[in-house]
Amino acid sequence: MTEQLAEQNCVPCRGGIPPLSLDVARQLLQQTPDWTLIDDGKLLQRTFGFGNFRASLDFVRAAGELAEAERHHPDIEFGWGYATISLRTKKIKGLHQNDFIMAAKFDRLARASGAQDPHGKQPRGSGAPVTSETHPSNADSGSTLAYHR
Repeated sequence: MTEQLAEQNCVPCRGGIPPLSLDVARQLLQQTPDWTLIDDGKLLQRTFGFGNFRASLDFVRAAGELAEAERHHPDIEFGWGYATISLRTKKIKGLHQNDFIMAAKFDRLARASGAQDPHGKQPRGSGAPVTSETHPSNADSGSTLAYHR
């Protein structure tokens, strides 16, 4: 049996190799089922939900440290209650096994950080999902901040 993705380490990709085919990417996606293939299988992406801005920020900081340790860097977008991670191996303009290794590691990190699960359940101790309508800082600000799922 193959080693679980989260237990593997990224290997340096120096370019000059083709990106994973869509079929291979779909096979690896089975091991990271909460992620989505985008751009004809050239990008891997997932949005994690959190109970507040601080939890999102803490997750992003930890994700950045993990990316540095693995020397494989994602694009990260975050805000109040969410963090979206996008993975692509830039040197080959597509996906590499490293991207799936990192996806699995980010999943593990998100669970440890109290992220909302992908099926909409809130972490223990939190209330209802936060939306732009229910977030207190949006009450009088006219903000269009929305919760991403």
